[in-house]
Amino acid sequence: MDKSLLTVLIVVFSFLSGSIPFGYVIGKLKGVDVRKYGSGNIGATNVSRVLGKKIGLIVLILDALKGAIPVLTVKYAGLPLKFQLMAALFAVLGHCFSPFLGFKGGKGVATGIGAFAVISPVCAGIAVAVFMLVFFITRYVSLSSITAVASYVIAFKFLVSSSDIYIYVALAGFVIIVKHYKNIIRLIRGEEKKYGVKTVS
Repeated sequence: MDKSLLTVLIVVFSFLSGSIPFGYVIGKLKGVDVRKYGSGNIGATNVSRVLGKKIGLIVLILDALKGAIPVLTVKYAGLPLKFQLMAALFAVLGHCFSPFLGFKGGKGVATGIGAFAVISPVCAGIAVAVFMLVFFITRYVSLSSITAVASYVIAFKFLVSSSDIYIYVALAGFVIIVKHYKNIIRLIRGEEKKYGVKTVS
């Protein structure tokens, strides 16, 4: 197959897979538009706050799978690491900028972990460990997510590859962190909500 056509197919398939808004769809099936409650995000954290932890866990798994499936497809097709990374990046972009939601979406953490865990389970394990440690200390999901993503990007550079294909990992990490910009502002201001802690009004 022509390389250009192959690239287009991978990009389109990965982007569409990542763009399926499971949090929004499951919320609507429950009669709730999760975008109108809590943080307004369609990701697992907000869904768990709005619809309960069990539903949030389902969304977390589905969001991770929609990132993992395109990468697994590319990997088992015997294509090089570059194409796997491309699939991972565009799955994340699909989640963050879903055409089904007017090119808006979630923050890409679960989809990113699902996608990039296929590529490097070791780096993903480091990221998950960092997430758990930061969350245990701070109870901030946003800060835990940001540091976990950053740790994957750094670990990949030193443990897997620092060649030109590293740009796909760096871009995915950059997009996910930028999507947390409101959380970052709230963290700086001391206004970010801790998970599982109710604030007194």
